[in-house]
Amino acid sequence: MGACIASEPKTLTPEPRAAFLSDDAIAILAFAAEALKQGLAAALVTLVEIRGGAARAIGAQMAVRDDGLYCGFVSGGCTEAAVAADAVVALQNGIDRKLRLGEGSPFFDIVLPCGGGITLAIHVLRNATALRHILAALHRRAPGRLRYNPGRQALFFEPGEGVSGWEGEEFVRVYHPKQRMLLAGTSLEAGVVTRLAEVSGYEVVKIERGQAPSPKQLDADTAVVLLFHDINRELPLLEAALASSAFYIGALGSRRTHAKRCEVLRKRGHSETTLARIKAPIGIFDKATDANSLALSVVADVAQARLLHMKGKADPTVPRTLALNTIDKCFAPMNASELITNAGGN
Repeated sequence: MGACIASEPKTLTPEPRAAFLSDDAIAILAFAAEALKQGLAAALVTLVEIRGGAARAIGAQMAVRDDGLYCGFVSGGCTEAAVAADAVVALQNGIDRKLRLGEGSPFFDIVLPCGGGITLAIHVLRNATALRHILAALHRRAPGRLRYNPGRQALFFEPGEGVSGWEGEEFVRVYHPKQRMLLAGTSLEAGVVTRLAEVSGYEVVKIERGQAPSPKQLDADTAVVLLFHDINRELPLLEAALASSAFYIGALGSRRTHAKRCEVLRKRGHSETTLARIKAPIGIFDKATDANSLALSVVADVAQARLLHMKGKADPTVPRTLALNTIDKCFAPMNASELITNAGGN
């Protein structure tokens, strides 16, 4: 897994180094695409199977360049350098491979702290076509999928959404646009929530007084957070949110305030089903009496709603996991070695 001893210095495996620390899917894909644009070889590493516990979810990814620079996480940070070194060897050999770490792995010296095991697919990117398509879709705020066929060592883009996992003998990684928070409210509370949401990875769009959100701003990957103390001021924004596919709609106020809010909305023709979409009082705990507590409560509530929203997209009729021997068969046609022992090939 470390650097190889070679007869010529140019064949030495470069020491892996993190280019930056992030598990943001868009940043990882962009890093790989930029590497190819610069004429560097790059690989996309994907977590395709978990045995027992794991620090990351199925579909977690890394991007690795042939000079050893990498980004992303497929574990808790304890194996990423070793994985990057293995990906560099795959790049030098020009062949995809699978890598098994932790429980059931041939590498007895690499133990995952969680005690489980993972299987990784290392795909040597032959071109940037699929990456360009998925990045363009995400830029348009449209979901998309990358379908990986181990037997053909091929990666394909397709529109659509769903849940990451195996579909037959192909692994599908699903991507969604960057999560967005559309925020309106009084300056103090809105300012603190904005700062916390941004460091938590949200794209924050602040709606100023008198403005109205456009339909494009209210998509299925957007949370609407209303922090007014005035029902009349929030009403136009609230009705726009209820007419949209936003995955979260939350409004500040006590239960008494929310009862008044609902009564106003009923008189305006909104059904009980529609009213049930509003989370009020907003946040994961009641009676936050300062701006910092409110911000923690709101951002955590939105994050929880996002996770539940993603889980709700799963199709229970489609199996997303495969047995280890089946995964091995998926990789078998390409004859990629699981144990490449030197940088020159098998």
